Amino acid sequence: MSSLSDKIEKYLRNLIKRYEGEVEIKRNRLADDFNCAPSQINYVLDTRFTVERGYIIESRRGGGGFVRIIKVKLTSENEAMKNIIKQLEGPIKPKEAKGIVKRLYENNLIKQRDRILLEAAVSKDSIGFDSNDKNLIRTQVLKNTLKALFKS
Repeated sequence: MSSLSDKIEKYLRNLIKRYEGEVEIKRNRLADDFNCAPSQINYVLDTRFTVERGYIIESRRGGGGFVRIIKVKLTSENEAMKNIIKQLEGPIKPKEAKGIVKRLYENNLIKQRDRILLEAAVSKDSIGFDSNDKNLIRTQVLKNTLKALFKS
């Protein structure tokens, strides 16, 4: 039997597919439907609908709050790169950065050589000093490198 997280993910993916790549949900209502805490919904969104997997999450908290899940369509190189660069905020862990690079390569948005260089630049060992800001630095390195690739 699949876990609750798997069921929530499947449900959301079906909704996204049905509504052509974008769906808006009420987190509390979905939690009620699945008889779970809203934090379970957050967990699924945070781990299974990530930028590196091709999703953008927009959220508004409060009584009238919602979560909008958007499947990024890679219709053109320019549009895809702009969307990905735009979403690169806050700290990104090495695994997340590698996932973004992998997705770009798999969708023919970067060449193999670019993939190898980007993976090296965002790897766990690329920042050779101890800092709480390592993941923020990684984000900036990835963002600026993608901007440079996008321009060329």
